[in-house]
Amino acid sequence: MAISDMPMLSALRTKMQWHQERQRVLAENVANSDTPKFRPRDLVEPKFDKVGGPAAGGGMGQLPMMRAQGVNISPAGASATFAQNNRVGYETRPAGNAVNLEDEMLKVSANQMDFAAASSLYSRSLGLLKTAIGKR
Repeated sequence: MAISDMPMLSALRTKMQWHQERQRVLAENVANSDTPKFRPRDLVEPKFDKVGGPAAGGGMGQLPMMRAQGVNISPAGASATFAQNNRVGYETRPAGNAVNLEDEMLKVSANQMDFAAASSLYSRSLGLLKTAIGKR
């Protein structure tokens, strides 16, 4: 087995490929921000198990809020899940376009930062493994 075929490095490589493809999809959304009846698209993030392989369950649900020992104070009117601030839909303009440039640009910058973190972790892990086996 090659060093780059290890499950953790393979998962990081898959994650970087996903970020690359997501950047392409988000760029299409921005480019079509004035196209009539265009709906923005996004990709579903890949899920991995503890070993680094694809997760069997697939999608991630909402996490319920839990109380530790019943002493936590909950704010008035708080939602029962952490996903309370997620927007459900997009505002559609009269031409039928639903692209919100501010949201898309936030997604683009978050995607760039996540890709940079994954690529840095990949290169450092690969370098550490090469050092450990004496090839560096």
